[in-house]
Amino acid sequence: MSDNKADRERHVWKVTIDAPIETVWNTLVKTDEVLPFFFGAVCDTAGGIKVGKPMRMVSKNRKFAIVVGKVLEFSPPHRYSHTLAFTQNEGEEPAVVTYELKAVSGGTEFTLTSEAIPGTKTAKMVNAGTFIVGNLKAVAETGRPLFSGRMVMAMGPIMSLMTPKISRIENWPLDRI
Repeated sequence: MSDNKADRERHVWKVTIDAPIETVWNTLVKTDEVLPFFFGAVCDTAGGIKVGKPMRMVSKNRKFAIVVGKVLEFSPPHRYSHTLAFTQNEGEEPAVVTYELKAVSGGTEFTLTSEAIPGTKTAKMVNAGTFIVGNLKAVAETGRPLFSGRMVMAMGPIMSLMTPKISRIENWPLDRI
């Protein structure tokens, strides 16, 4: 992975969520249910989210690994960072995604930052911050995703029919990420 941040394209999204920092944090780091703000994926880990450990985002039916990465930082309830490689973009440099939470008057300031190599498929795909922050905000505040999140959840079974074979879960065991 390129250590030179100058080689990376950086995008930042920020929103204030009308919920306590603990609620937002606990919503963000769930590993036992489908997360509508992460495109209907489930965060799959080996024994919880821990620095240096692998993680992957898997389909609801657990047949596909959509994203794989390693946890770079995990500082509850303020900061979580991980590498992010889309399994269908095998061979591309992983992106780095960082979630920062700060208690503010009126709730929690949530910042999502993505850093990826410009011109790659990965860089284009991590540029979905508006969807993520909007749906995380809605879930933390109301328990329900936005219409866009509900549509992604409804389309999950159809999308799995188009998921490439390279993304099958057996190709991405946690002990080899």
